[in-house]
Amino acid sequence: MSGSRTGLKLGGFALVAAVVFGAAYGVGQLVGPVAAEPAPAAHEGMATGGMAEEGHGGGHDDMAVGVPAGLQVSEDGNTLEVLSTGLAAGQSAEFAFRVVGADGHAVTAFEPTHDKLMHLIVARRDLSGFRHVHPVMSADGTWRIPLTFATAGDYRVFADFRPKGRAAGLTLGIDVPVAGTYTPAPLPEPALTAAVDGYRVTLRGELTPGETSKLTLSVDKDGVPVTDLQPYLAAYGHLIALRQGDLAYLHVHPGDGNTTAGPNIVFYAEVPSTGTYRLYLDFKHDDVVRTAEFTSVASGHGH
Repeated sequence: MSGSRTGLKLGGFALVAAVVFGAAYGVGQLVGPVAAEPAPAAHEGMATGGMAEEGHGGGHDDMAVGVPAGLQVSEDGNTLEVLSTGLAAGQSAEFAFRVVGADGHAVTAFEPTHDKLMHLIVARRDLSGFRHVHPVMSADGTWRIPLTFATAGDYRVFADFRPKGRAAGLTLGIDVPVAGTYTPAPLPEPALTAAVDGYRVTLRGELTPGETSKLTLSVDKDGVPVTDLQPYLAAYGHLIALRQGDLAYLHVHPGDGNTTAGPNIVFYAEVPSTGTYRLYLDFKHDDVVRTAEFTSVASGHGH
């Protein structure tokens, strides 16, 4: 999801994040109401390597301050192991992995976060080829999903999950090579709008490191504001940010339950450091999930 001068709290710094849409939090196509998310506590999240949202990678209070989410392959006795080998560009393959516990055995008990036990995020090292998918676990703790890596290169794979009994979630990351001729793509320049499948997403607001700032993403189609966004994984919008260079990771969801179905999606974020980020906004409309991509720059002076 090409963008504006924004940034999100990555790189091991405090994040204050909430997603706000407006007034009512319901969609007529649903049988029941969308579950409201609890408001995140101030300064949770990346200060301890997690996300400022309960049950989805937030917290990480056992992690050393200064280590952002997604940069470690192992944390708190949990290790991400990729089982697939010989991946090649343009070829569909079953991507398999597991989470191994401190006892050396695969972890098989997980708590659901946003309707899923596992969120798998994939992006090439140049921040292209973004995917957000949900694999299925076998009884032995092996997760599998069909994946096609369109182009060659080194990809960063993030497993975003919460082990059963753990108060907060984890995000582990590992590099996966995909064979073929690699041609790195330049990062798109920052812009105020992103287009995807006839939709336009407009980004308003500028984040200054060290301050809590308001970031609004507005969705329209053919110039008409979209006011009937559909819930996707129990939320009207998902925002993932990856920092250029080290691919530090952040995943944010609606935070206070006081939301409407568009067109505005509002985030509050604190960015203590400068840097360039790629933002990926997942939203669902007309039964299709789409991703708008933005390049965002956080500039200024933080703490």
